[in-house]
Amino acid sequence: MRILALDVGDKTIGVAASDLLLLTAQGIEVIRRTSLERDLSRLDEIITELEVGTILIGLPKNMNGSIGPRGELMQTFANQVAETFPTIKVVLWDERLSTVGAQKALIAADVSRAKRKKVIDKMAAVFILQGYLDSLSC
Repeated sequence: MRILALDVGDKTIGVAASDLLLLTAQGIEVIRRTSLERDLSRLDEIITELEVGTILIGLPKNMNGSIGPRGELMQTFANQVAETFPTIKVVLWDERLSTVGAQKALIAADVSRAKRKKVIDKMAAVFILQGYLDSLSC
């Protein structure tokens, strides 16, 4: 079973998935948010298609490790995902600096600013998932 990672924002959700061996993370898509119902419906399609067993949701913590308002929103979102998909394990994972890492990687790859804007959320989900996968192999 694959692991699906989500980088949830106000306007988009970056989505990444592991390979079947749980070694690498690949960007899947960026979901344009319109409503919770539609977001969850699209996630259901991805979960079914990729045979997902775990959903990893990025938890934005403050640099001191505390949970702020944005983190509380992610905890609420994680609860909604868990209620919608009761057979799937939902994990919150510290996502501090994932967007910064994704941005640096895209700049290093000489990706244009316009293109970076379109894929940054997906790349942040990849960074979140790869960090989690690396922690599993330790």
